[in-house]
Amino acid sequence: MTTNQLAYIYALGAVLLWSTVASAFKIALSYFTPLQLVLVAVTTSIIALVIILLIQGKMHLVGRQFKQKPKFYLVTGLLNPFLYYFVLFEAYDLLPAQQALSLNYTWAILLPLLAVPILKHKLMATDVIAALVGYCGVFVIATKGQITDFELQSPLGVALALTSTLVWCSYWMVNAKDKGDAIVSLLLSFLVGLPIVLFTLLLTQELPTLSLKGLAAGMYVGLFEMGVTFVLWLMALKHTDKTANVSTMAFLTPMLSVGFIAFILDEPIETATFFGLAMIISGLIIQQLGGKIAAKRNQ
Repeated sequence: MTTNQLAYIYALGAVLLWSTVASAFKIALSYFTPLQLVLVAVTTSIIALVIILLIQGKMHLVGRQFKQKPKFYLVTGLLNPFLYYFVLFEAYDLLPAQQALSLNYTWAILLPLLAVPILKHKLMATDVIAALVGYCGVFVIATKGQITDFELQSPLGVALALTSTLVWCSYWMVNAKDKGDAIVSLLLSFLVGLPIVLFTLLLTQELPTLSLKGLAAGMYVGLFEMGVTFVLWLMALKHTDKTANVSTMAFLTPMLSVGFIAFILDEPIETATFFGLAMIISGLIIQQLGGKIAAKRNQ
């Protein structure tokens, strides 16, 4: 097996697992409040990441990286896992899974726009076109296609789903400056974020009551949304010599997710969801093509 073939296997595994988590969110939220689910999932993810680092022989890097910039990990831990997953799970609690999934997926369109003022990146015309097409898709999904006579089912849910994209982009831009081991950095963010999650939960709610099914759902979210799948994706990028080809596989995630939502949750998929999601993915493709054209011009 070539390294590229191995990269595609890792990437396909990551895509398939990520495609199931929207359904897992809804199942887990039937047992937990959003903040309780964050606690269970983050705890699970920390255990999984520690095991992975022990296998890789990298646990000695944890203390070293934290000592180099503790304030940095305080910021990343506040953004992810605390704020990002708290806001995202609140959105999933209020919206149908298909809506929350689609709206959250627009983070990839928002990221280049935010990178212009914050990271001083150049704004390309394709970024603007991609944003217009993508957020028209958001409008179609949020209004269920009732464009002229619309009424949002849950304005708060829509606002939270879109806010989650802002939080994630903020985390990504802060984390882009990190030169340490990616898995170690993720573990440190979660280790710092866990006490924040726990303190907020104790201040506002009760600790979760654990049932076997609820615990299994929460652990699934922690393993395959936050922990193991992230490592699989990193392994895919590490083994490929064509990063763009592997990254393009991420476009499969929302379409597969919608299929899992219909099959696992028995949630009827709105026609507007298909149209809106197609527009969002079209926006992402326009964005990708614009980046490739710009790269060729600079060669």
